Amino acid sequence: MGKPLSTLVFLLLFINCVYSWKKDEFRNCNQTPFCKRARSRKPGSCSLIAADVSISDGDLVAKLIPKESSQENPAKPLVLTISAYQDGVMRLKIDEDQTLAPPRKKRFEVPDVIVPEFLNKKLWLQRLKEERIEGGLVISSVVYLSEGYEGVIRHDPFEVFVRESGENGKKVLSLNSNGLFDFEQLKENKEDNEDWEEKFRTHTDKRPYGPQSISFDVSFYDADFPTKGPGVDDSEPYRLFNLDVFEYAHDSPFGLYGSVPFMTSHGKSRGSSGFFWLNAAEMQIDVFSPGWNNEYSSVLMLPTDQKRVDTLWMSEAGVVDAFFFIGPKPKDVVRQYTSVTGTSALPQSFAIAYHQCRWNYRDEEDVYNVDAKFDEHDIPYDVLWLDIEHTDGKRYFTWDKMLFPNPEEMQNKLAAKGRRMVTIVDPHIKRDESYYIHKEASEKGYYVKDSSGKDFDGWCWSGSSSYIDMVNPEIRSWWAEKFSYENYVGSTPSLYIWNDMNEPSVFNGPEVSMPRDALHHGDVEHRELHNAYGYYFHMATAEGLVKRNDGKDRPFVLSRAFFPGSQRYGAVWTGDNSADWDHLRVSVPMTLTLGLTGISFSGADIGGFFGNPDTELLVRWYQLGAYYPFFRGHAHHDTKRREPWLFGERNTELMREAIHIRYMLLPYFYTLFREANATGIPVIRPLWMEFPSDEKTFSNDEAFMVGNGLLVQGIYTQRAKHVSVYLPGDESWYDMKSGSAYKGRAIHKLEALEDSIPSFQRAGTIIPRKDRFRRSSTQMEYDPYTLVIALNSSKSAEGELYVDDGKTFEFQQGSYIHRRFTFSNGRLTSSNAGPATAGDHKYVSECTVERIILLGLSTQPKTALIEPENRKVDITWGPLLLRGGPGPSVLTIRKPNVRIADDWTIQIL
Repeated sequence: MGKPLSTLVFLLLFINCVYSWKKDEFRNCNQTPFCKRARSRKPGSCSLIAADVSISDGDLVAKLIPKESSQENPAKPLVLTISAYQDGVMRLKIDEDQTLAPPRKKRFEVPDVIVPEFLNKKLWLQRLKEERIEGGLVISSVVYLSEGYEGVIRHDPFEVFVRESGENGKKVLSLNSNGLFDFEQLKENKEDNEDWEEKFRTHTDKRPYGPQSISFDVSFYDADFPTKGPGVDDSEPYRLFNLDVFEYAHDSPFGLYGSVPFMTSHGKSRGSSGFFWLNAAEMQIDVFSPGWNNEYSSVLMLPTDQKRVDTLWMSEAGVVDAFFFIGPKPKDVVRQYTSVTGTSALPQSFAIAYHQCRWNYRDEEDVYNVDAKFDEHDIPYDVLWLDIEHTDGKRYFTWDKMLFPNPEEMQNKLAAKGRRMVTIVDPHIKRDESYYIHKEASEKGYYVKDSSGKDFDGWCWSGSSSYIDMVNPEIRSWWAEKFSYENYVGSTPSLYIWNDMNEPSVFNGPEVSMPRDALHHGDVEHRELHNAYGYYFHMATAEGLVKRNDGKDRPFVLSRAFFPGSQRYGAVWTGDNSADWDHLRVSVPMTLTLGLTGISFSGADIGGFFGNPDTELLVRWYQLGAYYPFFRGHAHHDTKRREPWLFGERNTELMREAIHIRYMLLPYFYTLFREANATGIPVIRPLWMEFPSDEKTFSNDEAFMVGNGLLVQGIYTQRAKHVSVYLPGDESWYDMKSGSAYKGRAIHKLEALEDSIPSFQRAGTIIPRKDRFRRSSTQMEYDPYTLVIALNSSKSAEGELYVDDGKTFEFQQGSYIHRRFTFSNGRLTSSNAGPATAGDHKYVSECTVERIILLGLSTQPKTALIEPENRKVDITWGPLLLRGGPGPSVLTIRKPNVRIADDWTIQIL
């Protein structure tokens, strides 16, 4: 993945993978005709102009026609529509004209991704103004977008861009500035000697509708230090094509499990902007190196007073349905993007704790033994997972009766300790007439069809398998019913689901996937929706878990494949990684990048899925993984067992401590998940999101922020003695272990301690914790809180705490506690941070604050006054000793015993 989180951020996930020894099983750009054609075009080759520009139904509408056409070859116009939405979003759609001679097939537009609330934010354009730009030679039409920004379509040659208001306003984003737009319209018949079929290895794609690709250039203006893009001639573009890639490499632009065609840029001077293309077909994206188009600059009329990064977007099929996000702050771009695709679902509280998984825990005895060992070694965990071997012959929704004869009893025993189980359910259905899922799906016609119209038959874990056609809402509803307790025999309310192999993976298919000419509901070809298949499967499964409890409880579903909008349905992970230091290192930019696409709930398999990590690597991975939003240990069945107690007493202690830190910080993480749910802002963030003017953060993807209050620096090399940490900003940072203060805007060379990785609390923040360790997060529900206050140079700080029942959807009706803590002038105040709630929906908690720690206070007061009770409590001084480390003396208010639900103040005297 290189350094994808420098200022031009690629959210093309995942961009680092390839079969390490079977690369030839996958196509490159030269073996992909639409990509090869698009890359061969020269700047300025687009001959389309905008005609008949007008306002219709609140949108700007135009026809795109060739500048020169003849009676023998009349123009086939495309229809362009520009819409404006609240909060600085412009939408551009381009499709074939359906009003003249409709093509024999309507091009596919991806449904069920754009949230309905976004469509209600449309701004109805009232007027269109025309102006001459580029020295008075070119006519452009201009529409208002938001305060300070306009949308512009240049007529000849056509170009669409967003600019700051005014004729001389600087460009922010543009499409077709380099004249690379191309739209292959569907044909009625083949021309003479034209062959539409495509072959790759032993597979033939019939391509019954012929070439239908789209490509165009997009330019990002005033972006500093862009990610270095591949050259057109000698390297591969970034590929977005969901694939099951076995032991992927850590540093390749090749496609992996999920695709989010969203790109954002960031620069010190202007800020951030973003571009999103809602398209589910295979996509390839080039990032051009500076000066790539110098020989064409005289004919392109590109601005010379702005830095610019040019990109080329290429897709096999679909329509142009693109969104321009004007920012200008990094968090603004994420908010704007998630206003279109939705914010992250708020998970149940157990789901953000530690998960233990393996392919496979053998039987019920193994499950009970693993569960008991966690207790024996005082290691908390919340979820135990079962992979495919728990089923009856890899038939999903079943149990192997010899290995798991009493699944309900097994789940209930774990639930008694506040723990849950997860079982795997994949989209490939074993073709077995005695298997009720297959029989019903076959009879109802619910499978994807092959190009001849028969049920598609491919090979996966179940052997000969067919695949549920999840694009059809009726079929998704049918699938959701399979998760009821009556249908999923042996399941209980404490059982949750894991969707794997949903790219979809087909072992004997082209590129280990489904043929592109397979057919879905409405005669949609698989090529048109491939990247969204796993998204619809994830959606249907999550809806099933909601239905089984009559819509009361939130679901938990982990999915390997993902697409824009996946954040609304659950968690994802970085797939089948390997037990090596490079994969530990790259897990950070991978999860950060996911967060920037709105998919906050993600993480990497602790220790690596493939291979056997050495003990040091495993310990370092736990120490880092404790800060992933999704925290799970997982391993391949050919690896050695690696539960935390198997590596000697000292290493068990180190892993236990890492997991304890996660449990200690669960209140802070849950508060951040609520922020992601409400605003789209990710749980973990690249440094530049919090420090957008600090250029030293732009290319730093080894450290990251957890919320706005914690900075974490991983250790990525074996036997490291020291680690360098850059702490941004002008304020101090406090070591989480010792409480020692470190200067901001400086690089600090620190000793690489074996018992922790560097982590710091930002001055000016207040972080809520729970410091009593239990067997599971459920057993911590009624425990008291600790507030850690890190004072800035003004001796002030602020923070928040969000609490609800951790399970139901009642929070959507206002049933929660949301508190804001502020410290100023020696006074800590708790106030309501949310709208007032009352009546039956008011969430009630008797939890109290048992300890308050102040970092950065130089005076040594003796007492504190609690109001409105007019009660005094003692103050103590001493080292923090959070994890045994020495440090400066800090102020601690012990047992103030104020309720988190109440308004109160604590004045230090």
